[in-house]
Amino acid sequence: MAEALVKICGLQDVEVLKSMKRLPLDYIGFVFAPSRRRVTAEQAALLAAELSGWETGKAPGAAGVFVNPELEELQELLAVVPLEVIQLHGQESPDYCREVKLAFPQAKVWKALSVAGSGQAEGAEGQSIVDSYAGTVDALLLDTYDPQGSGGSGRTFDWGRIPLFRQAAARHGLPLFVAGGLHPDNVGELLRDYSPDGVDVSSGVESSGVKDIAKMTSFVERVKQS
Repeated sequence: MAEALVKICGLQDVEVLKSMKRLPLDYIGFVFAPSRRRVTAEQAALLAAELSGWETGKAPGAAGVFVNPELEELQELLAVVPLEVIQLHGQESPDYCREVKLAFPQAKVWKALSVAGSGQAEGAEGQSIVDSYAGTVDALLLDTYDPQGSGGSGRTFDWGRIPLFRQAAARHGLPLFVAGGLHPDNVGELLRDYSPDGVDVSSGVESSGVKDIAKMTSFVERVKQS
């Protein structure tokens, strides 16, 4: 199996980003949705400029996290920030994802799917949802259902549901990422038992709400050793 990809999300500080340049990361995430980690286009542009000269070789791609954005918002932001990934974390429909993909062919489109109770995507329904996004996105990301829709809950979901989504995604050749409550002490178990194509972490590598280089290093090491 190919080595899992790693995305660290919610970067806000240039100095913190500079401290991460020795980590073999695949993606760095900037949050543009309402959140305490939200950054402006101008802040993100400064952060994205730091992605050049990465010490481990290929620089990580810049991913922007959005919740139900208007196309105009995306247009204005991508004119300032060179995003490699547009990550849609709201209730964006397959048709809307297709619109985004056509409007911004230079970027990949990832769609987050909510997993948990309250009648959210699971089982056969989850497979049907995966099928509906086939051909409209470049990857799918499973995250814990958040009733506030803020683009990330920081809590795990029932990983036993992953295989159904993975099977459906594999049928369409879609990479499957997992997020939600990940941290250095549980990511190895996730990779060993469920083999997602990638993992996405934010609060699990923070201390007192700030990205912690020791936790980030430990997280990446656990992923790359799995």
